[in-house]
Amino acid sequence: MVPIINTTFDGISPQTAQQSEVVISVSDFTNRLQRLLETAIPMIWIQGEISNFTAASSGHWYFQIKDERAQISCVMFRFKNQKVDWLPENGMAVELRGTTSYYGPGGKTQITIENMRQAGLGRLYEAFNALKNKLDKESLFDQSIKKPLPTHPKVIGIITSPMAAALQDVLTTLKRRAPDISIIIYPTRVQGQGASDEIAEAITVANYRNECDVVILCRGGGSIEDLWAYNEENVARAISRSQLPIISGVGHETDFTIADFVADCRAPTPTAAAELVSPDRPQLKKQLIQSQLRLNQLIQRIVERETMRFDQLRDKLPSTLRMWLKQQVVFLSSLQQRLVHPGQRIHHQINHVNQISIRLNLAKQRLLERHQIKLKNIDQSLHYLNPQNVMARGFAIVRNQHGNILSRAEDTRVNDPLSIQFNQGELNVLVTQIKENINSDD
Repeated sequence: MVPIINTTFDGISPQTAQQSEVVISVSDFTNRLQRLLETAIPMIWIQGEISNFTAASSGHWYFQIKDERAQISCVMFRFKNQKVDWLPENGMAVELRGTTSYYGPGGKTQITIENMRQAGLGRLYEAFNALKNKLDKESLFDQSIKKPLPTHPKVIGIITSPMAAALQDVLTTLKRRAPDISIIIYPTRVQGQGASDEIAEAITVANYRNECDVVILCRGGGSIEDLWAYNEENVARAISRSQLPIISGVGHETDFTIADFVADCRAPTPTAAAELVSPDRPQLKKQLIQSQLRLNQLIQRIVERETMRFDQLRDKLPSTLRMWLKQQVVFLSSLQQRLVHPGQRIHHQINHVNQISIRLNLAKQRLLERHQIKLKNIDQSLHYLNPQNVMARGFAIVRNQHGNILSRAEDTRVNDPLSIQFNQGELNVLVTQIKENINSDD
């Protein structure tokens, strides 16, 4: 147990600090805090699990040592770690010997490591190797069962978190290289409890819907804990069952997960996965132009060679045959002049169809106008012949007792009941006198 030492800051004891207001700078405070830590906690051995290990370009090692309840930053400088004949990895259980210090510029407490030794593989590292060995024995890593990636995919599926920065890198790369490819995102969590279940389910859904040509597992870099969802057996099984080709674009180039071994292709980064699965359209266009130039040159050489061959054969032919051949050349030339390019013929047909369409619309308009005039005349005739309109001018309709319309007076007899219908109203009358019609011509 580390003893608690009641020390002072350069003559400032806890008692005097309460009685006076001593003002010091931040750097003075951190220097005194560092001396206090170095005095209170001597060189000590600590056991824990490595996390977030980084080997800097300077040669120094930076990482964290942790257990189930706490963690602390560590640094092992190059001149110290050169004595270690093995490279630490995330998840390893180690024993460290070092001193506690306070790093003022960074504002953090850390352990400066003097010695390091392995204390047996860490829990996560052991679980990783156990699952890897198990799946390897089942031949899930064999290259013979890997599915080839499509050369020119039309739709790419991406299984990732919509908020992931790595997704934006993938989308930017795909837009630059192949903007015509459609993208389908299957949103999942990429770390934390339950993330592996969501990733496995997304793989199953993508296969069930069968709407994309290839699937990318997309996840940026992180610690072994952050990437652990891709080391779970359910994710590995889902990848192995997939009928769609799957690219594992998880973590950085130095990160390896079980998903990398099971997937049909492993990309060092999510961006590299996007590059692997998408054709570089500008490069393809350049190659196509070059191929077209080479083809044109080849055709030109063939034409020139055959022309020379034709001239040689022509010189060997009898004069009569040469004359016939010349006639045939003239005939072919005339036929060539009479030939119409299919594009021109289509253009002429389009113009002809457009002209017919215009004439048809004009004829339809004129026919409609004629029928409108005819309909108007019929409407006027019906208006004039409408009995109601006729009766409105003073005429009436006379019917006998059987309802028959009478047009002559001689069709009635005295005392016959009649009905007279006016434009408005009707009269029932009896015939009292019949007068014969006297024509003025008689």
